[in-house]
Amino acid sequence: MSKQSEQFLEEQLIAQLQKLGYKYVTIADEKALLANLKSQLEKHNNVQFSASEFEKVINIINKGSVFEKAKILREKKHHIIKDNGDNLYFELLNVEHWCQNEYQVTNQITQVGKYENRYDVTLLINGLPLVQIELKRRGLEMKEAFNQINRYQKHSFGAGQGLFHFVQLFIISNGVNTKYFSNFGTHKQEYLQTFHWTDEQNNPLNNILNGFTDAFLEPCHVSKMICKYIVLNETDKRLMVLRPYQYYAVESIIKKVKDNEILNGYNIEKNGYIWHTTGSGKTLTSFKASQILSKIPTIKKVVFVVDRKDLDYQTNQEYDKFSKGSVSSATNTDDLIRKFNDNDPNTKVIVTTIQKLNNAISGRNLFKMKAIQDERMVFIFDECHRSQFGETHKNIVSYFTNIQLFGFTGTPILAENADGEKTTANLFGKCLHKYVITDAIRDENVLKFSVEYIQTFKKKEHIIDLEVEKINEAEVFEAPERKEAIVDYIIQYHDQKTQNKKFCAMMCVQDIDAVIQYYEIFKRKKENGEHNLKVTTIFSFAQNEDEIGDLIIPQFSIAAEPQIGYAYKPHRRELLENYVEDFNSLFGEKQNIKDTEGYYNYYNAVAKKSKQNEADILLVANMFLTGFDSKFLNTLYVDKNLQYHGLIQAFSRTNRILDKNKTQGNIVCFRNLKERTDEAIALFSNKEAIDEIIVEPYEVYVEKFNEATQKLLEVVSRVEDVDKLYSEEDKLEFILSFRTLMRLHKKMSHYTEFTWDDLPMEEQLFTDYTSKYLDLKDGINPVNSPEKTSILNDIDFELELIRRDTINVTYILQLLIKFQSKHSSKDRESIEKEIFNLLNTEVSLRSKRELIEKFIQESLPYIKDTDTISDEFEKFWNVEQEKALQELVKIENLSEEKTKNLIENYFFTERKPLKKEILELRQEGRPSALKSKEIGDRILNRILGFIETFFDGISGN
Repeated sequence: MSKQSEQFLEEQLIAQLQKLGYKYVTIADEKALLANLKSQLEKHNNVQFSASEFEKVINIINKGSVFEKAKILREKKHHIIKDNGDNLYFELLNVEHWCQNEYQVTNQITQVGKYENRYDVTLLINGLPLVQIELKRRGLEMKEAFNQINRYQKHSFGAGQGLFHFVQLFIISNGVNTKYFSNFGTHKQEYLQTFHWTDEQNNPLNNILNGFTDAFLEPCHVSKMICKYIVLNETDKRLMVLRPYQYYAVESIIKKVKDNEILNGYNIEKNGYIWHTTGSGKTLTSFKASQILSKIPTIKKVVFVVDRKDLDYQTNQEYDKFSKGSVSSATNTDDLIRKFNDNDPNTKVIVTTIQKLNNAISGRNLFKMKAIQDERMVFIFDECHRSQFGETHKNIVSYFTNIQLFGFTGTPILAENADGEKTTANLFGKCLHKYVITDAIRDENVLKFSVEYIQTFKKKEHIIDLEVEKINEAEVFEAPERKEAIVDYIIQYHDQKTQNKKFCAMMCVQDIDAVIQYYEIFKRKKENGEHNLKVTTIFSFAQNEDEIGDLIIPQFSIAAEPQIGYAYKPHRRELLENYVEDFNSLFGEKQNIKDTEGYYNYYNAVAKKSKQNEADILLVANMFLTGFDSKFLNTLYVDKNLQYHGLIQAFSRTNRILDKNKTQGNIVCFRNLKERTDEAIALFSNKEAIDEIIVEPYEVYVEKFNEATQKLLEVVSRVEDVDKLYSEEDKLEFILSFRTLMRLHKKMSHYTEFTWDDLPMEEQLFTDYTSKYLDLKDGINPVNSPEKTSILNDIDFELELIRRDTINVTYILQLLIKFQSKHSSKDRESIEKEIFNLLNTEVSLRSKRELIEKFIQESLPYIKDTDTISDEFEKFWNVEQEKALQELVKIENLSEEKTKNLIENYFFTERKPLKKEILELRQEGRPSALKSKEIGDRILNRILGFIETFFDGISGN
């Protein structure tokens, strides 16, 4: 039966796809695939190909990489010369009317390349394999299916005519978990780049039979994803598919625009904004929205508005990556006016700053813009919580008569943080789609924050003294001695925070004067040999500003203690020129800030060093705290008063996903921002979200673990005492006490500094208590106590807190192989101890413990060849499974066939069987109403136990 579970899932999926409109076709190999392709292309194009004509078709489509085939797929018309000399035009895919294609499903196609592979389920559109689905049995890690696709990419997808290089989307599923991703071809792809599909409210649709297939694989929807929501990244030559929240955001904007067209511009609710948390990929979302809107004939221009020149350049570069030449960036106001007025389709999407836009519709330029004043246009505002709130917004909406406005923001201005100003909704209308920070953290699209508050008024390390921090006097915060101490702290802990410089950091300080002071301290300490950190900085200055008046720049004599004074009062520009020279010396460059162009060249150079992890610390006051993305940046040092959207924006510089080594964004606060942090997180997620986002310092968890241990020992001073707990009230007290310890251990285990040496309880003792805890859980049986309901049944044992996903039967088998190959009795004893500890404590293994132990005792001693252990175990497992099934149906007098079907259905759909379905398994008459519940519950519990033992957590091929 274990062999049938994956096959059953495959059969159920195919049946469901057929109900959605896919026609099933049997295709054994490439020869059959080509024959089917010919007939489907003929049907779709209403033509007939001779053998030689179809060979010409194949010659067109069998060239190039995955990326090149994706472009070939989307071309509107292909051309061949017919045998009689006539021209014949055909398409591979109807991209404009994506529902008007031919849909088929097949399975188990064999492809022979470097190795022979058989693919699970393939969705064919017009005969081409465009969606490939790989299935695994329930309990397997999803990553196994992902790795399998990786192998297929190398071994067989490109074999023969390379038709499987046309695959646009991959689906991987073990039934209860399902993810999708675009075809990455030969590019290295991380598992992190696979996505769950959700509904519009961001609720995951993970079960492939119960939610995912109907929503995602419905023919029109999956075609729309392929035709509209896969971006062909021209720079990297790779396919990028939108995530669900990006899809819903674009769809909501398109709907608004189309509704407004129907209402001929009289839609009073024609605008709106998208609230997608910082770091979730709004550039790709806005690009796709702009691209689709630009293809609507009645729209004259799509204008993407940013509020800084550097973001103008950055957005243009990003858009160019997605589709080269798809966007035009105005170099100045006159250039912007020209682009507004021309009819060049290459300038239908314009990127500009809000300053240029304001200049274009004011003063002497009004006459030049008159011709397009009434044209239908769409304006998309980047980070609409910032400068759009001034006079410029009024000027735009009062000048243009037929425009729609859409804003993107990760941190909208809401009633709570409006500070007397207008909210985002006041200016842009309703929120069209929301994807907040808790959604993004749950989906692993951004990282959590680990926030530390460092007290700076006492000479103690890692002391959190928030009451003292309330002494918020300028003279204390600006004291040079305080800044010295902060720099010393950063020098001491920087390597730890950045994992020995695998990542880099940013430091934000109160103002430009503070930037200069900190830079000088870092510079002097480096010259004194106290650190080797590469510190870069940039700040703005006015061309004719006064010399710095009250700025204290530390000057140091040879004496041991620093002597603070004023050497002279330099101009900020002069200081920045010195810092640019430091930058040039450090990185071998030739930057200068003699003019505006030079300044922005330096700005981009500084940004590049952080993006490429070449600079250790980027020191700023306000720059780079919004709109700057560096995946290598994992730490933010904060000596600045932040709140609400400014705080979240700054913190979010650190939480971009990179790889498995980057687990969180580190925030090190040298000011008391605790309340402001909690307020900001509550505002931009929900009231319960703080614990999900903020990770407390490791030391706090150690202290809590110590306290929880003491409470546990007050309940049961020794492990053996658990067995003496007779009343349910006493057992409940133990369960709750130890559950607290498990929660803390789970959180602590993610810290790199975690060690059992910091705790008052040894690991073995914790393991022993865990076993007792689980024994109590296993002893609860609601069926056996119809007269009295156990209070322990209402307790959430939180078993996931002691589960490690990597610990499964496969892991145990690897240990057994290792055990069998060791000759030293000491090594064997160590491995044996680890195996039995895992069997006692791992939730996923406890139901299998008895069987695994039986295999170890009865079969393992007779296996001499370690390479056969896995095969022998599988044989053993199948025999035991069949025995258990026969015992189950015999004891309960059930129909074997009906029971198997019910198990398979429950296993893959996770739909709990109805009482009627359970009772129909019995081969004897229906029980009385009085007995129905008791018998039904008993049979259901036995079936669930069978599944837990023989399926959950089992690994295989």
